[in-house]
Amino acid sequence: MKSSLIQKYNVPGPRYTSYPTVPYWDESGFSYDLWVTSMKKSFAESNANQGISLYIHLPFCESMCTFCGCNKRITKNHAVEHPYIEAVLKEWHLYTQLMGEKPLIKEIHLGGGTPTFFSTQNLEDLINGILSHARLASDYVFSFEGHPNNTTRAHLQKLYDLGFRRVSYGVQDYSETVQQAIHRVQSFHNVAKVTFWAKEIGYTSIGHDLIFGLPFQTIEDVIDTIEKTNALRPDRLAFYSYAHVPWIKGTGQRGFKDQDVPKDDYKRQLYETGKMLLSEFGYHEIGMDHFALKTDSLYLAMQNGLLHRNFMGYSSSKTQLMIGLGVSSIGDSWYGFAQNEKTLEDYYQLLEWNKLPVMRGHILSKEDLIIRKHILNLMCQFETSWHNQPEIAQDIPDILVQLSEMIHDGLVIVEGSKMIVTEAGKPFVRNICMAFDLRLKRQAPETQLFSMTV
Repeated sequence: MKSSLIQKYNVPGPRYTSYPTVPYWDESGFSYDLWVTSMKKSFAESNANQGISLYIHLPFCESMCTFCGCNKRITKNHAVEHPYIEAVLKEWHLYTQLMGEKPLIKEIHLGGGTPTFFSTQNLEDLINGILSHARLASDYVFSFEGHPNNTTRAHLQKLYDLGFRRVSYGVQDYSETVQQAIHRVQSFHNVAKVTFWAKEIGYTSIGHDLIFGLPFQTIEDVIDTIEKTNALRPDRLAFYSYAHVPWIKGTGQRGFKDQDVPKDDYKRQLYETGKMLLSEFGYHEIGMDHFALKTDSLYLAMQNGLLHRNFMGYSSSKTQLMIGLGVSSIGDSWYGFAQNEKTLEDYYQLLEWNKLPVMRGHILSKEDLIIRKHILNLMCQFETSWHNQPEIAQDIPDILVQLSEMIHDGLVIVEGSKMIVTEAGKPFVRNICMAFDLRLKRQAPETQLFSMTV
């Protein structure tokens, strides 16, 4: 990749797990009742044939990782587990009362925090409590995030027995220097152990999450990490760009100096080196930051045009309605977003009042829905079309003007009302999506809200 392109396009930009992005939600036009209405509408439209997804946020961690931007509560007190599970199940019960009939569950994902902070008994109580008020789709998918240092074989076996077939492990990087800097020290032995356990038990999709651009990380570190990863042959990989945003995440990302973080050309070399190795090892690029073997469901979904993206990342199964359970979780009805309270105290308080713990959200306009579809197309299929869309016809010339430099640089091709992202343009897909982001263009942020795109 040309360094001139990196310099030109390496600007702050959203990662587009949603549109509009969270900083551009219109909270003044949102209300609890509007969220409930949009959720019930989506449920009525999709439950019978498609089913719904659940994202369950389990926030507790025993130690702080300085690369992490997730909502978490640091504690070694495991007495917090049971009350939290009870609260999540109460929230779910409130939703099922509003739905009026048993939901058909297509997908459950346990994220965090550290889901494997919880005991096997509490995880069993959680899943059984969820399923006692629901039906299961024939092709349901259950997945969870596991910490290599505290995921036990008992965790893997219990969750497998409950229907889980996908697990992802946070690896980040195997360099001891990098691990010390990000306060996430775990050995290759621990990762290998939990990976082989999952294979032996019968998990059909095992993922590893890697990060490039971490403090003190070198090209040699990336090569070593990916070679070690390939030795374990996970089915899929996430190879994320480290988002250095200490102005948002506070002191948790100030355990090292800014100059210790790779930037610009060198950071991109880390990615290009990793991407080349992954390709040599048989991993195929899926959307943005993701790679998979040909046998994995994520690759098959991309090949069949069924890849989907939401707050849980890329998925091979698409549902119109995603309910977020737990502190800080975000729900998506397609017509609207709703985020739960971010502190445990506020989350618990609203549930005591028998009220969904929603703190803010956004109801999508007709224009939002159209732009959302374009950005989803670009993120999942690397192409989109605006044929017969009079609602944004007046904005297309301006969008094309903003894309003109990218067209000139060979990053995108425009043919009539269709746009295709080229192979050279895939690393810049966030920038390409920004051309369609009408809210971002109409109200440029006064301060930096997003991480750098490259």
